[in-house]
Amino acid sequence: MWTQSAPPVMARLLDAPVRETTAVDVLLAALGLTLVLLLIAAVLGAVAGGLFILFRIVQARRGAYVPGAGPDVPRIVHPSAL
Repeated sequence: MWTQSAPPVMARLLDAPVRETTAVDVLLAALGLTLVLLLIAAVLGAVAGGLFILFRIVQARRGAYVPGAGPDVPRIVHPSAL
């Protein structure tokens, strides 16, 4: 009926040395993140601009796009042409 308990185990926990985070570390991380986001924005902007130019070229070849024409572009004509 009586159970024997195991003898207690003594363990000594050692903390690993941790490097301190300094202001320079935070600044470099912030600048790195900013640079990455800036590069992503530049690449996406170039892709969007290229697609827009390609779209306009395709429309011009089909004859669907007339440069300078549209409801928001006023037509300026010489008075003698009236």
